Amino acid sequence: MTSAASVPVTAAPSGASGKLKLAVVTLAIVAAAELVGPVQFSVGPGKVALLPMLWALLIAAVWGIAYRRVPGVARVATAEQSFAGGLLNAGLLLFVVKLGLTVGAALPQVKQAGWALLFQEFGHALGTLALGLPLALLLGIKREAVGATFSVGREGNLVIIGEKYGMASPEGRGVLAEYITGTVLGALFIAVLAGFIASLHVFDPRSLAMGAGVGSGSLMAAALGAIAAQQPAEMLPQLTAIAAASNLLTTVAGFYFTLFLSLPLCSWLYGKLEPVLGRFSKRGATDAGTAAMSQVSVAHGGALPLRDTLIAWAVVGGGVLIGNSLTYKVPLLVSLEGMLAVVAIALAVEGLKRLVPRLPMVLVLSVVATVVGIPGLLPFSDALIALTAKLNFLAFTTPVLALAGFSVAKDLPVFRQLGWRIVVVSLTATAGTFLGATLIAEFFH
Repeated sequence: MTSAASVPVTAAPSGASGKLKLAVVTLAIVAAAELVGPVQFSVGPGKVALLPMLWALLIAAVWGIAYRRVPGVARVATAEQSFAGGLLNAGLLLFVVKLGLTVGAALPQVKQAGWALLFQEFGHALGTLALGLPLALLLGIKREAVGATFSVGREGNLVIIGEKYGMASPEGRGVLAEYITGTVLGALFIAVLAGFIASLHVFDPRSLAMGAGVGSGSLMAAALGAIAAQQPAEMLPQLTAIAAASNLLTTVAGFYFTLFLSLPLCSWLYGKLEPVLGRFSKRGATDAGTAAMSQVSVAHGGALPLRDTLIAWAVVGGGVLIGNSLTYKVPLLVSLEGMLAVVAIALAVEGLKRLVPRLPMVLVLSVVATVVGIPGLLPFSDALIALTAKLNFLAFTTPVLALAGFSVAKDLPVFRQLGWRIVVVSLTATAGTFLGATLIAEFFH
């Protein structure tokens, strides 16, 4: 975890009023994003879906950047933006609970996925750093390269980096840049890439379908549409089933692959390759790494106080209720029951963490949520699965990205320094996970 003493510290919002204002504005942005809803458009043979989480990110980022022009009652200034970064780390823990419960409930289906789906997951886990890390080092990106290339940088990966390094660290900025790039450009990019690769007729369409399951529903849909458009119509059901199974496995197992395999390997490779490849860049060591670090404020060097953690859960939980109601038409009371169950699991592990500070929070939370989510294992498991199944997976992403949007506004100078390089590296990492899984899956066809 990054030490708070290593960089300038920006104070949290003064008093409860600043925190309350941030919470209210964030929930209002979530509601606006969900009301806009998903927007789809065609790009060649594929389709791109712009989901509410993207609108939340853009609205919050603009709101934060232009805070001087916003009326005082709704202004989210730099202090509140810094505090939003702390809330993001804590709020993502609720997403870990949802992910763990999904893992447990899906274990019976994973057993039926077959060896091809299991082994192609190594391609998803390692393809990002195989292509992305060397390129990042050649372009002069420093420790941000670890966060940007150890995975495709979806929600669970934000949690891993936030817990290990902190979101204000170089690794945190790297994974956030990867997340934002993937959210804004990922679906468009992978649709074009998958369509182009499919048009070469080098790979079995089933291998391409497995490669499409990168762990993101929107990216999978974009890639699958581009692939299926170039195959006989009768293959569509089979390709859809394969891509869905691959996406499920990547969602289920990908968190653990990245936590225990690709992140340690990426960090080790960085130490070995940076002295060699970094020499080819004209950018000095202080260009995007050390110098950028001096511009970033840290909201919280360690764990949030319990009251602030509860604020984070209230914001994310409230955002889930809003999204579940407006977009997925789930009754508010039904969603509330599920959210209370999710918060109860997080609160139990949070209490344990505060008693045993060295406890690996993300790992323990993941294991606990997975175990209690296995059907029939515990007396209450089936009821818990039924309650939390009503919470749509994507509803968690909208409030999380709204908080991330404020963090982007705060750290805009850093992203300006990283510039086009981090975008190129992020898209290369996305290409790596698709191509890596496709290559491995091809051995089974």
